[in-house]
Amino acid sequence: MAENEYRVTGMTCAHCEMSVREEVGEVAGVTEVQVSAQTGKLLVTADGEIDDAQILAAVDEAGYAAERV
Repeated sequence: MAENEYRVTGMTCAHCEMSVREEVGEVAGVTEVQVSAQTGKLLVTADGEIDDAQILAAVDEAGYAAERV
């Protein structure tokens, strides 16, 4: 199991969290997504190795920007 943390900017509410959670959750191998608009923290857990580019692209698709912490 792998776990990566990211900092997401632009989220302000529960709807923002839901959008990020849904997009990141669709990335192959991802088993858990924890996201907080209050802290800007995104924690991704996966069965195997996590592809940062895919996670960042999913966050972008949700309408936000992110970077690996």
